[in-house]
Amino acid sequence: MSISLHQAVKVGSYIFRQKMKGKKRFPLVLMLEPLFRCNLECAGCGKIQYPEEILNKRLTPEQCFQAADECGAPVVTIAGGEPLIHNEIGEIVQGLVDRKRFVYLCTNAILLEKYLDRIKPSTYLTLSVHLDGLKEEHDHLVCRNGIFDVAVRAIQTAKKKGFRVTTNTTVFEGEDPSRLHKFFDFVTELGVDGMMISPGYSYAWAPDQEHFLRKERTRELFRKLFAPMKEKTNPKRWNFNHSPFYLEFLEGSRDYDCTPWGNPNYSVLGWQKPCYLLNDGYAESFSELMNGTNWDQYGHKSGNPRCQDCMVHCGFEPTAVQDATSSIKNTLRSVQSLLPAG
Repeated sequence: MSISLHQAVKVGSYIFRQKMKGKKRFPLVLMLEPLFRCNLECAGCGKIQYPEEILNKRLTPEQCFQAADECGAPVVTIAGGEPLIHNEIGEIVQGLVDRKRFVYLCTNAILLEKYLDRIKPSTYLTLSVHLDGLKEEHDHLVCRNGIFDVAVRAIQTAKKKGFRVTTNTTVFEGEDPSRLHKFFDFVTELGVDGMMISPGYSYAWAPDQEHFLRKERTRELFRKLFAPMKEKTNPKRWNFNHSPFYLEFLEGSRDYDCTPWGNPNYSVLGWQKPCYLLNDGYAESFSELMNGTNWDQYGHKSGNPRCQDCMVHCGFEPTAVQDATSSIKNTLRSVQSLLPAG
């Protein structure tokens, strides 16, 4: 099973309530960044390029809780930077779990084994470990040798302690589908609870600008990635922590536009307009973000050249999730995808 049935039911109920209230725009996931500082310097990341005075800032637990309450999204992803550097990350995680938010704590896992005794397993908590491929590829992309082995050990330890664990993988231009197939097999054998996957899309400040995917290349690559799951004999049983409709969008069999308000981002700089990939300024409150942003300027249909190649989960997974609740047929299909294969 990938997304838990518990989470799927609560998120589905939340969407139904928002629609019953007549709301056209509402968030699904709060992307919370309590700091930008990291203990890695990945070439595809723009966060660590901020000046020192920004890298030294931290959100307090109270600021995190206020953002979650103000936003109201049922899911909170805690990213950064590296969240485990934050001295109060345990308090932040527990406070959000106590609020019955489904928390995805994203980490490169360097510090994870040391922190496992500071947090408690919960049906509301998932540890999302960054792994961008097998050892050679991952260590290359994070620009440090040995990190893949550290992450794998941390995953194994976390599973033994009863934590729910997923992996989080970004796919870049030039990736070898056969190597990623071996990676999916390896991660599945580790016993993770699901795999998150997304095409790489350019951060303006990222040092490496050459390996972000364009739309047609994304579709071509993901068709090859998912092909073994569709073989008539002995299809692969890989669990992806996504709506099946988002996976179909990635390979080009569904056409969606972005829902840029679906995964709002709150960080040490405020509420980022319009999403965590584009920086058109910051709002002081969630209400200001939602009501003061011209959302028609973003997404494929807008004609905004910065949006034309983007197929990243933060904008299109919310569209896919809402499509999953748009009809009885789609809802049944989504529920069926949550059931164990066999």
